[in-house]
This record gives sequence, structure tokens and C-alpha cells, in this order.
Amino acid sequence: MEKTLVLVKPDGVQRSLVGEIIKRFENTGLKIIGMKMIWANEEFARKHYREDLDIKYKDVLEKYGKDIRKELVKYLKEGPVIAFVLEGIEAIKIVRKIVGSTYPEESLPGTIRGDLAHISKNYANENNIMIRNLVHASGNKEDAQIEISVWFRPEELYSYETVHDIFVLKK
Repeated sequence: MEKTLVLVKPDGVQRSLVGEIIKRFENTGLKIIGMKMIWANEEFARKHYREDLDIKYKDVLEKYGKDIRKELVKYLKEGPVIAFVLEGIEAIKIVRKIVGSTYPEESLPGTIRGDLAHISKNYANENNIMIRNLVHASGNKEDAQIEISVWFRPEELYSYETVHDIFVLKK
């Protein structure tokens, strides 16, 4: 079983999309094993958006003069965030598929960002505004482990059986 972190970012909470977003994951059989609401401060947001983002988005800084990490930290602090850990077979891959591309205009219909997010990266870059794309999902196993440990203590994650476990996962 794989675990991954999902955040409903401040715009998702403020637009009352939390239930809709969670429903999409639960409908696939992924299990919520931990959940909380947090209003991140600067220090906490910087723990989540680690320094390696500066390297990853170096080209954006050079082309548009945007410090992506600084912008993402600011975005995460704008309001409350719903953080939850999902568990399931290939959870990371499934969650990334449900979420859609980082950029809403590149996300397919049926994905969270394709259906619910509204801004294109070109428009955002040309108008010097942040792309608000509703959710964060861990990109790989390493990120998932690090991010889960930032948001949750081990005793805040629970093990239990769902109907999906009983009827789909057992032989």
C-alpha cells in the first residue's frame, strides 16, 4: 500500500470545494487515513515547499522574474488548508491522475483542475499573478514521505478496513 499527501489549498477551501475534491478520491477506493485543517504560517509553508523548488523552477525565475517558491509559500498562507493522507494501491499515480496537470488549461476534463480551476499559466505569467490550482498532490514516493511527515505525526494516521479493502483487495 502506498501513501500520499493531498492538500486542498486556500482557494479550494474558500470556494467550498473540499467535499467535491475529497469525493473524487474516495470514489476510486483510496482510503483517507489522516485529515486536518491548518492555517500555515511562513515557517510551516517553507517546510512544505522545500528549497529544491528554487532549482526546479530556475527557468521561470530567469524568464519571468518569478520566485516560484516564494509565490507558493505566500499562496499556502492565504487561508486554511485541508491536509489529508490517502492510502491505496499506486495511490500517488492515481491521485496525480485525478488532480490533473499543474496548469489548469493543460488538465483534461474530469480532473479536479480541468473541471474546477480557471487560470492558464500564460495569463498568470503575463499578468504577474499566481496560478491558483486548488490542490497539491505529492509527486513521487520520496516527496510523499517527506510531505506526510511535515503535515502529520505518525499517531495521526489510522489503519482500518473499508468495504473496498474487503471486496476488492482481498482474495
